Amino acid sequence: MSVSEITSQQTNATRDEKPILEAEHLRKIFPVRQFNPLAPRAGVHAVEDATLALYPGRATALVGESGSGKTTIARMLARIYDPTSGKVRFRGEPVDMKHRNSTVLRSYRRHVQLVFQDPFGSLNPVHSVRYHLSRPLRIFGHARNAREEEEQVLALLNRVSLSPAEQFIQKYPHQLSGGQRQRVAIARTLAVQPEVLLADEPVSMLDVSIRLDILNLLLRLKDEEQLALLFITHDIASARYFAEDTLVMYAGQVVEGGPSDEVIQRPKHPYTQLLLSAAPDPDRIKSREQVKLPARGEIPSLIHPPSGCRFHPRCPYAMPVCKERFPKRTELGGGHWTNCFLYGDGGETAVSQADTPSKTTQTTNPPPND
Repeated sequence: MSVSEITSQQTNATRDEKPILEAEHLRKIFPVRQFNPLAPRAGVHAVEDATLALYPGRATALVGESGSGKTTIARMLARIYDPTSGKVRFRGEPVDMKHRNSTVLRSYRRHVQLVFQDPFGSLNPVHSVRYHLSRPLRIFGHARNAREEEEQVLALLNRVSLSPAEQFIQKYPHQLSGGQRQRVAIARTLAVQPEVLLADEPVSMLDVSIRLDILNLLLRLKDEEQLALLFITHDIASARYFAEDTLVMYAGQVVEGGPSDEVIQRPKHPYTQLLLSAAPDPDRIKSREQVKLPARGEIPSLIHPPSGCRFHPRCPYAMPVCKERFPKRTELGGGHWTNCFLYGDGGETAVSQADTPSKTTQTTNPPPND
């Protein structure tokens, strides 16, 4: 059986399953403080019309450059930020994203937990490892007495490979290395016994030598606990290693998504191709292959974002319609899709268009597909 057939079967199986956490048309605008009361109200358009679904036992990677809105999505899903508009469903039931009652929030966060990017900043420096791990056990009622609390704290440390656990339980964050601090942060989320784990660039603050260990730890926990995992990263190459599915985000808009192998081996959106051309590739260097995808300018201001597709000021294949509106989702087959006028304007399965843009949208130099 070929790799593409296996991927197709996995995609179809995922579609038959029900997602544990869904987000539909999420939008977030942060108001900007203005000193002139007569000036028109302005805001940062951080996320625009983002839709995603997380499944038990599967990892979804959300990739894009800094400022694209990845962390904002994770914090909305974790109920740290309230979305400006959009819907979130947990196990098919709608979540009241405006309800700030502490009991309601605690009930939701019992199932959805967030691992922050900086482990030193997310751990209280005046408290020991024992405190960080025992507190969620007490809050969520998983430990009834001191003996159970001690046993569960030691078990959590062993689960994240901090052993012998007795040597770590009394330490403080400043006594731990970066990798050890991140393991404690992961153990703290596991103490809640969540069903969804939102990992916001969990290895970007760590030494390269230990990043793979943390990624393997998260993969093992995902498989053992059947966690639905959202993995936020700048590195599109690591997404292929870590996640079954990949979503690509640019300036608040999700522009491409699908099985990781499909998205990374056969990128369609020019921004995805630009990300991959910037990633180190020994094979490309060895073959002296030159991938030329000229991108103009930098990521736009999200206070006054461009109209239509926000990538069009930088896109070498931009057309007039790209400035007018954001393209609808075009299905490319096998669960792979993109929002790009080069492959249609949604509404149909564009398998025939996956390799060559349609004549009505083809430019002088069409983008490479492989």
